[in-house]
Amino acid sequence: MVRSAASVLPAEPGVYRFRDGVGRVLYFGRATELRARVRSYAGDLADRPHLRRMVPQVARVEALVCSSVPEAAWLERNLLERSLPRWNRVRGGAELVGWLVLDADPGRPGLQLAVETASPIAYGPYLGVDRLALARSGLLRAWPLHLTGTRLDVADRSLAEARGVGPSDRDAHERSLRAVLARDPDAVRALRDRLDAASRDAVARLAYETAQQIQAELAAIDWLVAPQRVTGCAPGLAIHGWAEGISFTLSGADDRLDRWASAPLDEAAGRRAAERTPPEWREFAARNAELAASLALERTKRGLSPFGPGVTPGR
Repeated sequence: MVRSAASVLPAEPGVYRFRDGVGRVLYFGRATELRARVRSYAGDLADRPHLRRMVPQVARVEALVCSSVPEAAWLERNLLERSLPRWNRVRGGAELVGWLVLDADPGRPGLQLAVETASPIAYGPYLGVDRLALARSGLLRAWPLHLTGTRLDVADRSLAEARGVGPSDRDAHERSLRAVLARDPDAVRALRDRLDAASRDAVARLAYETAQQIQAELAAIDWLVAPQRVTGCAPGLAIHGWAEGISFTLSGADDRLDRWASAPLDEAAGRRAAERTPPEWREFAARNAELAASLALERTKRGLSPFGPGVTPGR
């Protein structure tokens, strides 16, 4: 079952769901590449031996394409916080949630990392504080806002002198940091250019550990600015798509999406529902409705019911 379903999945990030023969959800997972990840369950699962007994019970595979790996991670977390299937181990996952708080106080400005709680002016949320700490390090390597204050201690004053920065740089550094945190493409490009230059300089000085650290920061920056809309979205958001007689719905009660359903639906009703989807979500909704229809067609080709029992909205 998993091998045939994997054949119609894209090599893109997303979330997958396994159901048993009576429609119960067995497992939620996330993937950098849906096709490869789902296909891996047809192998020996050497890296996941606890799931070997689950695979023979999988009667249906469902999948949802996300715009980035961080978005897939957030969606998996949301789904697992809402319900924990038998074969998942941790409700919501083990990664901590973090925010970045930019303080522009002229005396001691800075960019701080907050874990689990943050002020309303914080940037985030971000999933995984280790990567967030690396991203923060890269941001401050490029634009050391924390060294532009007027009330620095002795150590920070020495660092500021060594890096040639002072209070006159504060506004420019603040604008650059805010632009990156808002995912402005030009600002992100400028940040990558600065870190690439710093990495090359480190290699030229034979400072290979520093160069390696900067490369880790660059990878964390890519993660930081990747699109993510499934957490921190408009409260009560509902996304509907329809394709080939199949509806797709992703919704949430609060500011996160955590209810995912696919089911047969006639064209008139499906198109009416799709029209209620906010314009900025329609491409996402249509893409995932098409994927749900492709998976349903694959089951039909095998002589199986496209959905079977146990499919109810929001589960």
